[in-house]
This record gives sequence, C-alpha cells and structure tokens, in this order.
Amino acid sequence: MAKVIAGIDIGSAKTKTVLIDKEENILARCEGKTLADFARVSEQVLQQALESVGLSRQDVVYVATTGLGRYSVPFRQIQITEITCAGRAARSVFPDTEAVLDIGAQSTRAIRLRENGKVKFFRSNDRCAAGSGGFLEKAAKYLEVNVEQIGRLSLHSYSPQTISSVCAVLGESEIINHVSDGSLVEDILRGIHNSLADRATGLLKRVGIEGKLTIVGGVARQAGMIRALEEKLDAKIYVFPRPEFACAFGAALLGLQRLQKLELPAA
Repeated sequence: MAKVIAGIDIGSAKTKTVLIDKEENILARCEGKTLADFARVSEQVLQQALESVGLSRQDVVYVATTGLGRYSVPFRQIQITEITCAGRAARSVFPDTEAVLDIGAQSTRAIRLRENGKVKFFRSNDRCAAGSGGFLEKAAKYLEVNVEQIGRLSLHSYSPQTISSVCAVLGESEIINHVSDGSLVEDILRGIHNSLADRATGLLKRVGIEGKLTIVGGVARQAGMIRALEEKLDAKIYVFPRPEFACAFGAALLGLQRLQKLELPAA
C-alpha cells in the first residue's frame, strides 16, 4: 500500500488538496469550489486527487488541514494555520526565502520568516475585499473579461488608471467611472494591480521585507500583478509554482513532519 500524506486547504473560494509521498514528492493536486459543508468538499477533492493517480482512500496515512474550514474536517489528524503552511511551502521550494506574500480570494497576508523557516511576524488585511483577489473577480465582471485574462491584459497597459479607494464598494465605483470615461480595460486592470501592490507593500513593510520574497496564492498566477509588485518593490520576487496550491502543499509537508515524529521509536 502506498503511503500518502494529504494537505487540504479549505479557502473562501476554492478547496485545494495536494498529495505527497514520504520523500516529499507531489503525487497529485486537485481543487473544487468551496461549499458550506467543508467536510464534504474536502472529501470530494481528496477522492478526486487519489483517483487521478490510481490510489484509494486506504493509501492515505495522514491528513493535515488548513484554511478557514480546517477545524471542520473530521477525518483530519492535524490542523495548521494558513500562515504557517505558506511559510513552510515557500521555504521548501525557495530555501533562501525570508518573506512570503499570500494574496488569496479574500485576504492578503505578509509573512516574515525566521532562519529556521518558522513564522516570525505576519500582518493581514482581511477586513476588506479591495485588498485581495476577490476584488479582481468583481472587476472582471464589470469589465466583461475572464479572470484568466486579467494578468495578460494588464501587461499591455500604457496609461494605468488610479484605483485609490481602500473600500471594495468605492473601488467598484471608481472602475465604473473609468469605464464611463472611456478608459481602456488594460489600463483599468493595471490600475487595480498597482492598487493591490501598494497595499501588499504596506503590509510587507510592517513585517520587514529584507531579502528574498516569495508570492503564493491564486493572484500570483497573474503576470500583471507580479510586474506591478516588482516595480513597486524594485526587486525580483519568487513566484511559487502553481501558487494556489502552496498552502495545501505546506500542510502536507507539515503533516509529513508530524507523522515522522509519531513514527520515531520511543526512547
């Protein structure tokens, strides 16, 4: 029987799972829309991930959960905060990472790591969707573009429009005004990315941004967002591969770490 460790991240928009083996190799990834029944959606994405690589539920020896629904999964062995999971994942892929920026659907988090990879400080602006990916999704609807197009379109901006409001509702009003004034979609999107970059930079300054920075979370898939951040910080940043799965991967790694401790022979 294969020995598989599962990390499950129950986010506000999507529930993600990553399966790894005891050598930390990623075996499968899967995601699904988050439902009110956190336990059911977690079981669904886990089962889909297992089936994608020909494994069964009996092959899973440890389950670690993270995200807003991490306490609501009855078959978990351990639950871990997203902040800890993001830091663990970033340091695993980029060993010289000193800070992590996690931009998800409903929150943005800046994380400062210790030398051992554990979290030293963190700050979050989860009070308003204007500072997160959810704002981009609403903007896409107003601008009649697919979310998947946002990052590419933003790169073609030549005259970014200012989006200054810290409130999602007022920010949406600014977008409507720009559309009414005839501004290009590309320029409005770049303005939104610049606004998100400004707020993210503010959080990073509060935790300290010396050294290498890694970005995780779904918004990290958008090339325009990465460019806006790099220009704002005047530095290159690491982009986590398949960034939306970073916290699930970190949960799996920490689950494996816990399992190994449990398997150590008694002194």
